[in-house]
Amino acid sequence: MSIDGPSTDPRTQLPGAIQAATSDDLDAALDGILAAAVAGLGADGAAILLADPDRADPQLAASTGFREGEVEALGQTTDIEGVTARPLLIGRGGVEETLGTLILRWPSGTTAADPAVIDAFASLAALAAERARHASNAVERAEWFERMAATDPLTGIANERTVARVLELELARAGRQGGEVSLALFDVDDFRAANATDGRAADDILRRVASVLSESVRLVDTVGRIGGDEFVLVAPGAAGVIVAKRVQDGIASLPGVAGRGVSVSAGVATFPRDAGDSEALIEAAKAALDRAKSAGAGSVADGIPVPGTPG
Repeated sequence: MSIDGPSTDPRTQLPGAIQAATSDDLDAALDGILAAAVAGLGADGAAILLADPDRADPQLAASTGFREGEVEALGQTTDIEGVTARPLLIGRGGVEETLGTLILRWPSGTTAADPAVIDAFASLAALAAERARHASNAVERAEWFERMAATDPLTGIANERTVARVLELELARAGRQGGEVSLALFDVDDFRAANATDGRAADDILRRVASVLSESVRLVDTVGRIGGDEFVLVAPGAAGVIVAKRVQDGIASLPGVAGRGVSVSAGVATFPRDAGDSEALIEAAKAALDRAKSAGAGSVADGIPVPGTPG
């Protein structure tokens, strides 16, 4: 004798599926919807495939009652004997978007359940997938805005606000631990002339300098752009001059941009030797940078000079 479906009204399982669909955990939501569908509809296997923007084919997101590989072999959007497939549809602006597929397999001798109830479970699975997608997009947007707030849009390295925060944290740590912090300021030599001649080439110079800075420092160091052609390095310890020279060597090896060689001058100051707080340390590094620029392109000056001695 043929069995036409489950002995109980399948709609009694919908409240549980509705509750599952509102879970913030997509895996838990889909598992709950499948469990309710199997219990309510009398299926002996159920699965949900979801579209993946990074892959050509939908990916298995949840299943029950299937052996490994069985779901993929069933197909994704059309019914076959003993199996029902329903698209997970979300309407937006009058256009339906398919987020995936609900697949149900029926026991031998059993016919598919009420199509309207099957569609209801598929709609709940689509709702769960859509909520998860919105949550993921919200996280990505928040991370993007955070990155934008912390980085220089042209070069991708830290901006002035981020550098200032890092400097305060490093000085506080060094003060507690009796350590040192180096602050190096870099200025691109003859940048005004390059910018006046070719703005695009000037931007290229800035990006290349930023790249060399990022590649020349340690993981514990922070590099940033704090002005038109001014860059900064915050480096725990007293090796600021060594790192500054390494940066200069890397920049000097860059190919010319628009027929111009690229070099930077650098001024280095060290906490607590040259200054006891962030403002004073910045001023000491600026003074050192001025002395370096006076000495000629590609020069480095360190700390506060002793009165009566050359810079």
